[in-house]
Amino acid sequence: MQAFTASRDATTADALWLSEHPPTFTQGLAGRPEHVLVAGDIPVVATNRGGQVTYHGPGQVVAYPLLDLQRLGYFVKEYVYRLEEAVIRTLAYYGVTGHRVAGAPGIYVRLDDPRSHAMLEQRPQRREPGSTAPQPDFTGLGKIAALGIKVSRHCTYHGVALNVDMDLSPYHRINPCGYAGMATVDLSTIGVQTTWNEAAQVFGNQLITRLAP
Repeated sequence: MQAFTASRDATTADALWLSEHPPTFTQGLAGRPEHVLVAGDIPVVATNRGGQVTYHGPGQVVAYPLLDLQRLGYFVKEYVYRLEEAVIRTLAYYGVTGHRVAGAPGIYVRLDDPRSHAMLEQRPQRREPGSTAPQPDFTGLGKIAALGIKVSRHCTYHGVALNVDMDLSPYHRINPCGYAGMATVDLSTIGVQTTWNEAAQVFGNQLITRLAP
């Protein structure tokens, strides 16, 4: 990704890479070592994306959009919104409602009723200028998709990971995204049976649609 981004110019076509990684913990630029509780036999890889520590492993679709935002005509904040929207639309395909949480990038589901459309109290809401940002509240929620990006010369890399059918136990060996005790789920644990290939196809199509200019 770094080499692709460093070598691209105004004529380089955008790309979308869909990947499935071996068990790996990755630390973002702001990553604090104390958030890795027990790495054990899983390697910890330092990266230059934003955010704290997360886990990648088999049964997870990791999407890397390699885009020229200047050419597409939108800014980083909208890019993040579009990434999250692609996750939300993918979950909707499976009958699951994805939610945003104020102050915490990524997508979450209700643990008691993943199909509920009821709005969260924790959802992002308009704030008065100068007001204090809310502290993220994950009560009753499980994180199903993590997001960490990097933008260099208007070009994006790193991306977003959707949990499909994983061994979730490694998440207990870290504070996911820097939050102690945050619940992490996948489609399988909330009752959705699908394959990695199908989920990757649905997610990839949603990303292509949502990231278009």
